Amino acid sequence: MGFEINLMRNYPKTKRDPEARGAEKTEEDRAIARQFGKEFFDGERRHGYGGFYYNPRFWKPVIPDFIKHFNLTEKSSVLDIGCGKGFMLHDLVKAVPGINVTGIDISDYAIENCIESMKPHLQVADARELPFPDNSFDVVISITTLHNLNREDFIVAINEIERVSKEKSFITQDAYRNEEERLAMEAWNLTALTVMHVDEWKTFFKEIGYSGDYYWFMP
Repeated sequence: MGFEINLMRNYPKTKRDPEARGAEKTEEDRAIARQFGKEFFDGERRHGYGGFYYNPRFWKPVIPDFIKHFNLTEKSSVLDIGCGKGFMLHDLVKAVPGINVTGIDISDYAIENCIESMKPHLQVADARELPFPDNSFDVVISITTLHNLNREDFIVAINEIERVSKEKSFITQDAYRNEEERLAMEAWNLTALTVMHVDEWKTFFKEIGYSGDYYWFMP
């Protein structure tokens, strides 16, 4: 297993109110969000992002940590699982011209409405069945995506990451460290099917043979 490392430390933190969100959302809202369609990305806030648009302030300050940690150069190849509209890869290419990037997302809507620069690099695909040969990428990244799978499917997706990556990967998962954080996560969560205490995640990673790096999302 790799390292617990916060490569998202420079991602801007927005003000969140899990308690208010928990009081407002319904099972219908969750069902709509889990379709990962227009309503999730660009619909009402209670269904997801409430408008998913490119802004360099989000990924631009994060990219340098990825570059340094994985020693990324123009010769590197990177896969982003759950790439959405491709904003992270867009900023990665701007920072490392010539780097080979690929993104996949389960959402037809996200890929169809991706940022223009990434249209040749993104495709609709399932994390449980990556359409790439073994050892295709130097680095595989997945940010707050795999927890949207149940435990059994999560294991399948991790095995796919292990298969297509050349040993290096980084994932982030919904998690909590205490009861207060668990309640906040329960109130905030719209789409995740697998949420655990950080210690449970680490044990789980060892059990299923995940060899990459990891960190957590907490509202």
